[in-house]
Amino acid sequence: MGIEHVDVLLALGGLVAGLMVGLTGMGGAVLVTPLLIVGFGIPATAAVSSDVVAGAVVKPVGAYVHARRGTVHWGLVRWLSFGSVPGVLIGTLVFSRAIGASGLDDALRTWIGAILIVALFAMIAKTRIMRRRESRPDYQAVPGDDPRHGPRAPIRPVVTLVLGFFVGMVVGTTSVGSGSLVVTLLLLLYPLLRPSVLVGTDLVQAAPMLIAGAIAHAGIGDVDWRVTAALLVGQIPGVWFGARLSSRYNGLGLRYLLMVVLAATALKLLHVPTLICSLVAVGGLVVVGIVLLRQRAGRAVVVDPEAAQAVQAAPQPVRHPADTA
Repeated sequence: MGIEHVDVLLALGGLVAGLMVGLTGMGGAVLVTPLLIVGFGIPATAAVSSDVVAGAVVKPVGAYVHARRGTVHWGLVRWLSFGSVPGVLIGTLVFSRAIGASGLDDALRTWIGAILIVALFAMIAKTRIMRRRESRPDYQAVPGDDPRHGPRAPIRPVVTLVLGFFVGMVVGTTSVGSGSLVVTLLLLLYPLLRPSVLVGTDLVQAAPMLIAGAIAHAGIGDVDWRVTAALLVGQIPGVWFGARLSSRYNGLGLRYLLMVVLAATALKLLHVPTLICSLVAVGGLVVVGIVLLRQRAGRAVVVDPEAAQAVQAAPQPVRHPADTA
C-alpha cells in the first residue's frame, strides 16, 4: 500500500475519531492509538507520542466550540487542570525513561489494551448512570440554578484534583483516557451536570493537559510527524462538526458502536486470537443493532391518550436548549 493511500486512511480514521470526540467527548485516543498500532503496524511508542501531539491540536478546536456555547464548567476545568498537567508531565517522564527497554513495545500494547478495557467499563457505567439520573426529581433545575450547569453543587477540589492527576498519568503513558475516563468519573462525582456540560468541560480541561503532554512527547523525539499530520487532516474538521452537532444528537448509537470497537481492539492488543476478536465484534454489532431497533420501536409506540394528558400536566424539568437531543 502506497504512502498516499496510508495517509488517506489515516485521515479517514482521524475524521471518525474527531466526530466521536466532538459529539461525546470521548473516542479520540481510544480509537486512534489502537488504530495506529493494530491497523498500521506503527510501534506503540510512536503511536502514543503521535496521538498525544494530534490531540493537543484537536481538543482545543472542540473546546472553543463548547466555550462559545457556554457549556463549560470553568470551576471544574481549573481543578482538573491543577492535577492533570503535572500528571501528564510525570507520565511522559516515566514513558521516556522506559523507551529503549527490552520488550517495551509489547508491554505497552498490553498496558493500552488493559486501559481500553477500563475505558469500556467506564462507558458502560456512564450509559447506565445517565439513564438512572434522568428519572431523578433532583435532576430538575430549581430557581437560582444555572441552567447550563444544572443544580448548584459544591466543587470537591481535592477529589477533582486527584482525578485530574490520575488521568494525566494515564494519558502521558498511553495517550488514552482524556475523554473516556474523565466524562464517566465526572458524572460519578457530579451527577447533576448536564450532558453537554460534561462534554464541554472534558474537552476544555483536556486542552492544557494535552498541550503540556505534546511538548513533552515532542521533546522525546518519538513523534511520527507524517502520521500526526495525516490524522489532523481528518480530526480537525471532525471534532468541529461533532461539537456543533452535539446539541442536536446525543451520540448514543455512536457510543454503543465505540464500545464494540473498544472490546474487540482491547482483546487484540491483549493477544487474544483474531477469530475470537472478530466474533466479539460481529456479536457486539448484532446486539447494538437489536438494542437500537428496540429503542426506536419503543419511541414509536402510541401512548394512551389519558396517560399522555397526565404526563403533559405533570411539571417538566427545565433544561437548557443545548442539552436537548
